[in-house]
Amino acid sequence: MKKNVLVVDDEIGALTLIGIMLERGGFNVLKAKDADTALATLDQNTPDLIILDVMMPGTDGIELCRIIRQRADTGGIPVLILSARGDADSVMRGMEAGANDYLPKPILHHDLVAKVRSILASNVQ
Repeated sequence: MKKNVLVVDDEIGALTLIGIMLERGGFNVLKAKDADTALATLDQNTPDLIILDVMMPGTDGIELCRIIRQRADTGGIPVLILSARGDADSVMRGMEAGANDYLPKPILHHDLVAKVRSILASNVQ
């Protein structure tokens, strides 16, 4: 059965590209352009993995990760942060917010799919 991945990114180009990479990798992809849309999506669906962009208007990816972790229904879903900000401080903030991993953008197709598979494999319920 295909795994479902929710991708949250305010840049439509990035959202589309990441979606294509994941679909080619054999995943079903849910997309959200901001934190509010992501949380509404999570009210209706329980994805196997969530990919967050950090820099978004309104609630950023770090804060969204914290919210996801605090919710009973989403607290156990693995979160992968993808961000153009790859500095140590940003990575640390992401991990402290509860992310399972943090990857810098731009991301190569193979690296993204391999990372998603690896996180899903290590997070078997």
